[in-house]
Amino acid sequence: MVRPGRAGPAPAQLMIHPVLLLALSAVAALGIDRLTARRGLEPPGFVARLDADGPAADWVPVARRALAMTALALVLWAGVFGPLGQIGQGLEVDYSQVPLPQLFLLHALFVGALAAWFVLGFGELGRWRESLGTWRRQFGLESSGVGREIGLGLAAGVVAWLGAISLMLIVAGLVWALGGADSLPREPPTVMPWLASLPWAIRLAVALSAGVVEELFFRGYLQPRVGVLLSTVLFVGAHMSYDQPFMLVGVAFLSLVFAGLVVWRQSVWAAMTAHFVFDAIQLLIVLPMALRWVA
Repeated sequence: MVRPGRAGPAPAQLMIHPVLLLALSAVAALGIDRLTARRGLEPPGFVARLDADGPAADWVPVARRALAMTALALVLWAGVFGPLGQIGQGLEVDYSQVPLPQLFLLHALFVGALAAWFVLGFGELGRWRESLGTWRRQFGLESSGVGREIGLGLAAGVVAWLGAISLMLIVAGLVWALGGADSLPREPPTVMPWLASLPWAIRLAVALSAGVVEELFFRGYLQPRVGVLLSTVLFVGAHMSYDQPFMLVGVAFLSLVFAGLVVWRQSVWAAMTAHFVFDAIQLLIVLPMALRWVA
């Protein structure tokens, strides 16, 4: 996922100070930590062991929790709350100068936060196998039939794409009928033509990375801890950098579909597959065709 960078001075508009956004991210991380404990999903590494003795018995779990929450707060700032400070600034980015690895930077940060959570919360010498099993169960990665879940996700991805497009067309029609045609986007976000120009293998990798990493973070990690509604709000916030509020209608719809799949199937495999299918349809088929049609 590419985040627009700053090009030149920002226009004279209301801006959210980065420090305030960082503070908001820290508060959100602390809230997630409290909800995690309340729902009985607190990692064993964050809790003092009854059989442990000495000063380390008190400060080691606290230090582990603090490090994990710091990693989570930084990721929330980089991927969810930070982009709010760029909304409405009209920033222009020369995407031809964006290095390809930056496409996967945010996903790498999500993976880093999840890895920190696992190592600090579940990792104990000599108990890695048991800890990994607990982690897999908590993150919805255990399933009696992964192949069946993937097959279901393939079908759900196509249905989700049809549903999102239909919903956006309906909303656009209502806005137009109510006299708000000027508020509808007249062109795609500037990042889209650049993505469509990339080799198909890169676009496929972007779709796969988004499907796997974003579902693990928002549905595997956040949803069991904060619920469907709040995890959807955070997922929508992570897509605010497109600077087109109209697109967020489809983003919210997709988030609820993926969340419903997780609740229904009690695993993230179908949601990961459906997310990948949606992005693959958009990046490999729809977007290139649309850009050729308007060219």
